[in-house]
Amino acid sequence: MSLKPLTDVERTRAREKATAARAVRADIKARLKTGKLSVADVIENSGGEDAVGRLRVLDLLKALPGVGDVRAAAIMAEVGIAATRRVRGLGIHQRTALVSYLEHHHSGSASK
Repeated sequence: MSLKPLTDVERTRAREKATAARAVRADIKARLKTGKLSVADVIENSGGEDAVGRLRVLDLLKALPGVGDVRAAAIMAEVGIAATRRVRGLGIHQRTALVSYLEHHHSGSASK
């Protein structure tokens, strides 16, 4: 299946949309890092914002203070979330399990 070629205007619009989405995700990760936002907040409010829904759960966890690649992967394995899962792809049980896990194991990061 080949995609139809984009016009210059369509390409520019797509580039602007992608840049805006990356900025939204970067802002969320920065606010998680500083503690101004919790994982629970991000998960609960991901329905309306497409850019948030496309954020990988692994990247969301790695934005938390003290969580790197290994710890994020361990958290996802413990909760039962695939490494490639995005926020919008989390089921209700996965959302609940992740927030609960973070509340009990990662001081203050899941809910404020």
